[in-house]
Amino acid sequence: MKILLLGGTGLIGKQVLLSLVFYPQIKKVIVWARNSQSASNPNVPIEVVKVSWEDFQSGKVSLPDGLDAVFCCLGTTINKAGSQEKFKEIDYDYPLLAAKQAKEKNVPGFYIITAMGSDAKSTIFYNRVKGEIETELRKLQFSFLGIFRPSLLIGEREEVRIGEKVGEVLGNLIPFGLLGLKKFKPIPGEYVAKSMIYSLLHDKPKPGSTPQVKVYENDVLWEIGKDHSF
Repeated sequence: MKILLLGGTGLIGKQVLLSLVFYPQIKKVIVWARNSQSASNPNVPIEVVKVSWEDFQSGKVSLPDGLDAVFCCLGTTINKAGSQEKFKEIDYDYPLLAAKQAKEKNVPGFYIITAMGSDAKSTIFYNRVKGEIETELRKLQFSFLGIFRPSLLIGEREEVRIGEKVGEVLGNLIPFGLLGLKKFKPIPGEYVAKSMIYSLLHDKPKPGSTPQVKVYENDVLWEIGKDHSF
């Protein structure tokens, strides 16, 4: 399999790269990154391509041919982006452009990280944008569209996100499972990455079948992430 990874330098993208060594079915990974030296895995053939949003948007670069899947692990916060407009550019415009190109190039699978609570009709801007990108991706009718909706993410980032650090502390203190709140439990980025790979290897629509969409909610991501045997 040959996949393109968008967002390979983020929390989940890095975990995808680290996890690939366990899955020999994946023969090559192309990573688009702003810094060509920022992603690596010595055990998997990885081609890191330095790509800016401006070059992609203008058409100077386009998706490579022969892909089996696109993993979209792009994501930011409004605080980091600096404005709602810039946030939407990263979390909506960029993924949608990549998806449209993937569809044009007959890429069978598109896999994207959104968020728990994604809803195109939400009054919360963050959740609404996440829901809007899900809606637009469904319209493209990929052979398979995988949507992953994690709760607060746990893991090491280059920048500190206060909300996620608080979520990590609460995740260690509150018995979410015993309280019937498992779907809200903060989740390690590693578990989300493994769930994406699990979906790539197991959710294979039959030739000629109708387009398939599968949504992985947070509690399912936990179950898959804890299972290292697949």
